[in-house]
Amino acid sequence: MSENLLNLVLSPVSVVILAYLLGSLSFAVIVSRFMGLSDPRSYGSKNPGATNVLRSGNKKAAIFTLLFDALKGWLPVFGVVQYGAAFGLGESTAAAAGVAAFLGHLYPVFFRFQGGKGVATALGVLMGVNPLLGLAIALTWLAVAWFFRYSSLAALMAALLAPVYYTLAGDILWPLQEPMLGLLCLMGIFLVWRHRDNVNRLLAGTESKLGAKKEAA
Repeated sequence: MSENLLNLVLSPVSVVILAYLLGSLSFAVIVSRFMGLSDPRSYGSKNPGATNVLRSGNKKAAIFTLLFDALKGWLPVFGVVQYGAAFGLGESTAAAAGVAAFLGHLYPVFFRFQGGKGVATALGVLMGVNPLLGLAIALTWLAVAWFFRYSSLAALMAALLAPVYYTLAGDILWPLQEPMLGLLCLMGIFLVWRHRDNVNRLLAGTESKLGAKKEAA
């Protein structure tokens, strides 16, 4: 590959576009089709995500969905953070790639822009920013989900606390960078927005708890 072509492929714009396309792969649908399961958009919350796939009763499918959805958020951010400097790509490009992968999951071009709520992909992005930050958010999600049994509540708490963790531990456990803080705040806003119906159900006491199955179409 020539140097000019390499520079074009690894330009900030190209990296962001590729991150969005990667994020647009809806693994809840892909894994379900591969494993012969019903389309997750046809049962439960109708959300193409790992939590709804779990409602099918197939734990393996849910785990694969979670891992692949997280991977597509982690890969572009980690790649830029670790190797981008050699190609003139800095933290701004890494943050933009994270946003692009996350928005790709929410609004996937391959699935008529009807995607999931972005929790697993957001976690993957955080792992790409810093593994310790991702671990802290994952433990927060697990703690809330364990005690309250609501996936949506755990996601909301994790989304709101991510910028707080990042700021409080900034320059101690990881470098505090404005583009990354902006990334976390933006993802948090979108996560809360995508969970607005869950918030209403939580307030009404009608939100489904983890482990509850709903009949597939």
